[in-house]
Amino acid sequence: MNYIICAGVYVILSTSSIGGSVSTESALSFDPSNMGDLLIDRDTLRKQWLSLTLPKPKMSSALQAAVGRTYESLCEEQPIGRKLFQQFLLASNPQYMVTTEFLEELSDWSFAEGEAREKAKQSILAKFCQPESRSFLFYLTGEAAERCKDVTDKNFDEVMLGQIREATKDFLRGRPFSEYLKSPFYYRFLQWKEYEKQRITDRYFYELRPLGKGGFGEVCAVQVKHTGHMYACKKLDKRRLKKKGEERMALMEKQILEQVNSLFIVNLAYAYDNKTHLCLVMDLMNGGDLSFHIYELGERGIRMERVVYYMAQIITGLLHLHSMDIVYRDMKPENVLLDAKGQCRLSDFGLAVELPKHKTICRKVSAGTPGYMAPEILRQEYYRTSVDWWALGCSFYEMVAARLPFKDFKEKVQNEEVTRRILEDECKFEHKHFDAPTKDIISRFLKKKVIHRLGCQDDDPRNHVFFKSINFRRLEAGLVEPPWVPKSNVVYARDMDKFRHTSEVENIMFEGKDETFFKQFSTGAVSIQWQKEMIDSGMFDELNNPKLNGYGCESVWESRMCIIL
Repeated sequence: MNYIICAGVYVILSTSSIGGSVSTESALSFDPSNMGDLLIDRDTLRKQWLSLTLPKPKMSSALQAAVGRTYESLCEEQPIGRKLFQQFLLASNPQYMVTTEFLEELSDWSFAEGEAREKAKQSILAKFCQPESRSFLFYLTGEAAERCKDVTDKNFDEVMLGQIREATKDFLRGRPFSEYLKSPFYYRFLQWKEYEKQRITDRYFYELRPLGKGGFGEVCAVQVKHTGHMYACKKLDKRRLKKKGEERMALMEKQILEQVNSLFIVNLAYAYDNKTHLCLVMDLMNGGDLSFHIYELGERGIRMERVVYYMAQIITGLLHLHSMDIVYRDMKPENVLLDAKGQCRLSDFGLAVELPKHKTICRKVSAGTPGYMAPEILRQEYYRTSVDWWALGCSFYEMVAARLPFKDFKEKVQNEEVTRRILEDECKFEHKHFDAPTKDIISRFLKKKVIHRLGCQDDDPRNHVFFKSINFRRLEAGLVEPPWVPKSNVVYARDMDKFRHTSEVENIMFEGKDETFFKQFSTGAVSIQWQKEMIDSGMFDELNNPKLNGYGCESVWESRMCIIL
């Protein structure tokens, strides 16, 4: 019997308080013998799924807004939409089938290495670029058709990943997409979107063990009842938030989290509220934070092989945020968590801010953590994403040397002196592991003038020679093997015997504006993450049976999801 969660699974999540840099982490082991019926096996889940049907779409304005109408949104960005559109193409005429096969094989080639990559290239040339082939790309016209016929080994990358792939997508945006919108497959997609809109409450989850406490509440492990998926639930005390006036910051963190979708960021899956708390349900991490790995595991510092891997992932995560005009503002090893596979993710977005194009920000109160804040923050100058690259340079230095560039390990020094050093002193590289490429890239991140800082002039830090061993395309697809993987029987955290004590908040009354805020916060499932969960758990395949969820039925189907909620 295959269980969704197994004995010896350990978890950790940073619980930094919103608007602050102090954090309390905790890790607890799950003991299946104490969990009773909360341990869900896959056979039980499958039996539950057999009794369920998808709801009939109501086509309300809310559903239409959630669905979207563009090809990109329906057929590429949303995981269930992408799968159903592919199923539509494969079930239609052979000409449409060719487009799916071509894009799939092109994707496989782009991720392949060595002999497998060359073999995939020759297969594409023979199958899709020869006019006599049954799978020739018939839909290409004009210059694209000629370039496809004349493509060679030398220009294969440029032609196929550029013009031919885009011409294929242009074709799919036309007649195939129009036909899809009238098909049973699109109707099924609307059913899934209707189900996605269901109201989320505490009853949607099994609540398991507490993981930690912070300034605004606690973090606990939860399990989704109908998929068995494990998450961490960050609970923010409503009264405590109101007392400290942090409602706006909590809402901003939630709104930023629901926008991002990256393998290298702790993603938000659900946002809801109950009578006492606002709840953020996020990816569950069990490998500890990088600060713990720097200072607590054997010799201080992190092995260079791991530093290269983590920095590549962190930079990719930061670039994802910056592409959405989001400034992180709290980049430090303590906020980088490792998952069960050994991949790292950025966490804690309490200080993050979204800035419109070309807009800068300046705050009299410094945002960030002492020792990691950029000169422009300390000088109270206007800034954008430059501050993240400086903090990354500090974090990079710390991974190698087990100390900050302007503050030694356990050095007792006032923040004012650290500020002076950052503004006036040059960074010294005295640790034995600072080789030439490492020293060069860190020096570029720690340029005091923004105009000279790496990452601040439309330059991609990933092009630096330090990352010569990393295939970033494979990295972004999660295909690069991590140099270190957490052990399932180890707790990667400091002593967690004592949680931070938080006193009860009294004499706080809620008003109409508070209820409006709670409603803004409680938006339910985050679309892309929810759809991934449905697919990864196997629930999508089980409920996607057209006999159970057909198209054009006259009767109104009633969802029976309530039996497990």
